Amino acid sequence: MSKAHRGKGIRELPHYGRGTCARCETKNIKALYEVEIDGKKVNVCKKCNAALNNAKKAAVAVETAKKSAE
Repeated sequence: MSKAHRGKGIRELPHYGRGTCARCETKNIKALYEVEIDGKKVNVCKKCNAALNNAKKAAVAVETAKKSAE
Protein backbone atom coordinates (compact mmCIF):
# COMPACT_ATOMS: atom_id res chain seq x y z
CA MET A 1 0.00 0.00 0.00
CA SER A 2 1.11 3.55 -0.60
CA LYS A 3 2.08 5.80 2.26
CA ALA A 4 0.05 8.90 1.46
CA HIS A 5 0.48 10.51 4.87
CA ARG A 6 4.26 10.33 5.07
CA GLY A 7 5.67 13.82 5.63
CA LYS A 8 2.23 15.35 6.09
CA GLY A 9 3.32 17.45 9.07
CA ILE A 10 6.10 19.27 7.24
CA ARG A 11 4.01 20.01 4.17
CA GLU A 12 2.30 22.78 6.13
CA LEU A 13 5.58 24.48 7.07
CA PRO A 14 7.11 27.17 4.88
CA HIS A 15 9.49 25.63 2.33
CA TYR A 16 8.54 22.19 3.68
CA GLY A 17 10.58 22.80 6.84
CA ARG A 18 13.78 23.56 4.98
CA GLY A 19 15.99 26.43 5.96
CA THR A 20 19.32 27.20 7.60
CA CYS A 21 20.38 25.39 10.76
CA ALA A 22 21.10 27.90 13.51
CA ARG A 23 23.95 25.85 14.98
CA CYS A 24 25.97 24.50 12.04
CA GLU A 25 24.61 27.05 9.54
CA THR A 26 24.05 24.45 6.83
CA LYS A 27 21.73 25.85 4.19
CA ASN A 28 18.67 24.20 2.65
CA ILE A 29 18.44 21.51 5.33
CA LYS A 30 15.40 20.37 7.27
CA ALA A 31 15.62 22.41 10.47
CA LEU A 32 12.67 20.88 12.30
CA TYR A 33 13.88 20.68 15.90
CA GLU A 34 13.23 23.68 18.15
CA VAL A 35 15.84 24.05 20.90
CA GLU A 36 16.94 26.85 23.20
CA ILE A 37 20.44 28.22 22.57
CA ASP A 38 21.67 31.23 24.57
CA GLY A 39 18.14 32.01 25.71
CA LYS A 40 16.69 32.01 22.18
CA LYS A 41 14.46 29.35 20.68
CA VAL A 42 15.90 28.39 17.31
CA ASN A 43 15.41 25.57 14.79
CA VAL A 44 18.26 23.12 14.26
CA CYS A 45 18.83 20.10 12.03
CA LYS A 46 18.67 16.47 13.11
CA LYS A 47 22.43 16.09 13.57
CA CYS A 48 22.75 19.20 15.71
CA ASN A 49 19.75 18.18 17.79
CA ALA A 50 21.40 14.81 18.50
CA ALA A 51 24.72 16.49 19.33
CA LEU A 52 23.05 18.87 21.78
CA ASN A 53 21.13 16.03 23.45
CA ASN A 54 24.28 13.89 23.73
CA ALA A 55 26.22 16.80 25.26
CA LYS A 56 23.43 17.33 27.77
CA LYS A 57 23.44 13.62 28.71
CA ALA A 58 27.24 13.64 29.07
CA ALA A 59 27.08 16.64 31.41
CA VAL A 60 24.53 14.86 33.60
CA ALA A 61 26.70 11.72 33.65
CA VAL A 62 29.75 13.73 34.78
CA GLU A 63 27.77 15.35 37.59
CA THR A 64 26.46 11.97 38.70
CA ALA A 65 29.98 10.51 38.68
CA LYS A 66 31.29 13.39 40.79
CA LYS A 67 28.51 12.92 43.35
CA SER A 68 29.08 9.18 43.60
CA ALA A 69 32.86 9.67 44.00
CA GLU A 70 32.38 11.88 47.06
